[in-house]
Amino acid sequence: MRNFEQPGRSLVMSTDGMAATSHPASTLAAVRVLEVGGNAMDAALAACAVQCVVEPGSTGIGGDCFALYSRRGSDDIVGFNGSGWAPAAANVAALRSRGVTTLERQSPHAVTVPGAVDAWAMLARDHGSLPLKQLLAPAIRLARDGYAVAPRAALDWANQAQLLSLDKTSRQRMLVDGKPPRAGSVHRQPLLARSLEAIAEAGARVFYEGWIAEDIVACLRGLGGLHTMDDFAQSHGEYVQPIKASFRGYDVHECPPNGQGVVALLILKMLEGFDANDDPLGADRLQREIEATRIAYAIRDAALGDPGGQPMDVEQLLADESIRTLRSRIGTQRMSDGAPRMKTAEHKDTVYICVVDKDRNCASFINSLFHPFGSGIMSPESGVMLHNRGQSFVLEEGHPNAIAPHARPMHTIIPGMVTKDGKVQMTFGVMGGHYQAMGHAHFLSKVLDYGLDMQTAIDLPRVFPRPGTLLVEAESTLPAPAREELTRRGFELVAPNWAIGGAQAIRIDWEAGSLIGASDHRKDGCALGI
Repeated sequence: MRNFEQPGRSLVMSTDGMAATSHPASTLAAVRVLEVGGNAMDAALAACAVQCVVEPGSTGIGGDCFALYSRRGSDDIVGFNGSGWAPAAANVAALRSRGVTTLERQSPHAVTVPGAVDAWAMLARDHGSLPLKQLLAPAIRLARDGYAVAPRAALDWANQAQLLSLDKTSRQRMLVDGKPPRAGSVHRQPLLARSLEAIAEAGARVFYEGWIAEDIVACLRGLGGLHTMDDFAQSHGEYVQPIKASFRGYDVHECPPNGQGVVALLILKMLEGFDANDDPLGADRLQREIEATRIAYAIRDAALGDPGGQPMDVEQLLADESIRTLRSRIGTQRMSDGAPRMKTAEHKDTVYICVVDKDRNCASFINSLFHPFGSGIMSPESGVMLHNRGQSFVLEEGHPNAIAPHARPMHTIIPGMVTKDGKVQMTFGVMGGHYQAMGHAHFLSKVLDYGLDMQTAIDLPRVFPRPGTLLVEAESTLPAPAREELTRRGFELVAPNWAIGGAQAIRIDWEAGSLIGASDHRKDGCALGI
């Protein structure tokens, strides 16, 4: 029970349906879909489309998505990989011959074919109950008629003002007199509204084979990109078999590589070998999480990529013997010099949506541009902000994550679900780019190891290791003894540029017949039920 005399959020309770997103307009769109008879997938898609408008720094139709879906709360979970691929002409040698030695954020080579729109169409067709045209209507209205800019969205916008100023269309459409819109101001995106209307009327193929694709390809090729209409026309998402691992008597489900869900499972399995009878914010516990994260992310950076190239052996990696070996490297006396450290650990952004309907269909859905506002490149006629997910590739011949023709890069965005006794117990996700795998493990450990309710677990201060330093969010809320002890052990504590990530979660109480929701104060959103 929370202390109602202290600032904070209550858990949200309902019976007939619930949605949790990082923007109130998105949550409201999802609830309205549920109220007119739509199911969890319908609601998630409508919510995501709205967020592509009202939270444009975090997501857009120029990005990628992943999803997990359960019919009637069964543990027979469907996974979908909606990540796009690199152009057919892209490979390490081709880029190096052009003088490309690093994949810069604003480079056209950082833009892979966006996979989100194709994913939406397939998921709506196969699992939705309402037409895509109806689901896109709220987003179209907001893009055309305007929306009030929310506080966190405004902050993210302001942080990317310089990036947006470098692209002509972004500067014209996303800045006002050269400045980002302030919180509470009304912003419109008429070009995006036109594109969404075209998708609503003609379907996803207009994005991949019609005038929208022509606009994006011409824009990227004009900047030196290798993209072709064939790259767009052939692009498609695919259904995938989720991977899972047991943790404290529950099964945790994630999408398989090229996503980093396996990294979350790896961290959880390492943590499972330690008792949870200590302080959840004590130095010992935090260091175990930090060291497990460093080990797991180093494996990710070395071995995770498109499974069509050099597939990672997930079963072997999560095997008991492998976990014991990795766990033995975790100590609590000093910051470990032997534990590998991540090469790429900068904080990024995205949106995560979870929905459960009256029939207990469960959607865990994530959509992203990677960095805030992605590459900063906006196609001039369609108003599509293009992501920079290709920056996750490496320019190293033979590496599992090397850029290659029609290869998908390593992805940070990961939806999650938890099941037990054949039923979904929780649908959840933690935003924040590279943080997400650690965030999944941190959140679930606090709920399942320490018995914290979901909102309390979300509200806890977060830490995230970077090479040589430790990002510590809101130092005033992390207990002083823990900060002092971590410093004594050799950690250099550094404040992040902004709050680390964001989270949403919905838990099903099958016995009581109720739904329990939580949403992160670090974002603008909320959980709502009917």
